[in-house]
Amino acid sequence: MRRDSRGTAATEFAIIVPLMLVMLFGTIEVSSGVAVNRKVTLVARTLSDLTSQSRGVNDADVTNFLAASYGIMWPYPSGPVQATISELYIDPATSVARVQWSKGKAPRGTGSTVGIPSGLIARDSSGKVLPNQYLIFSEVSYLYKPILGYVMSKAGITLSDATYTRPRKFSCVTYPTPPSGNFPPCPTN
Repeated sequence: MRRDSRGTAATEFAIIVPLMLVMLFGTIEVSSGVAVNRKVTLVARTLSDLTSQSRGVNDADVTNFLAASYGIMWPYPSGPVQATISELYIDPATSVARVQWSKGKAPRGTGSTVGIPSGLIARDSSGKVLPNQYLIFSEVSYLYKPILGYVMSKAGITLSDATYTRPRKFSCVTYPTPPSGNFPPCPTN
């Protein structure tokens, strides 16, 4: 009896298969999550890039930029995408970035402050902040719900990214409703 090994392979197979299936589905879920996260980054970059190429934008332009950006999410659903595009003015006296205009699913309030990396603030050789600095700021978040909720959270995972882009052809990108408050007018190039 002890030397009979006819059922050994079947027993090993029965023990290993569940582990291999968990590893397979886990790998698929993680790979899918990484792919969606990469697409979220691309949406943020595309949104700020399209906006930064314009002299001025209106509601129709912003709607088109958002629609074009959302197309990047294919083959994943674009419904969970939450995107906002804003223009920031960097005050040369305080080095604080303030929102000039903002559009999207969760627009920021005009005049609200946004923390930016100090490396994005241009300075002259003496360290003084240069005037007339504007940034296009896009924020994108996506609620990723895995196909198999057993491997990751069933409620989903929020993936997000933010991108800063300098206006390309002009100093700033205007919006039809000028900001109120202590904002200088957009310089004409």
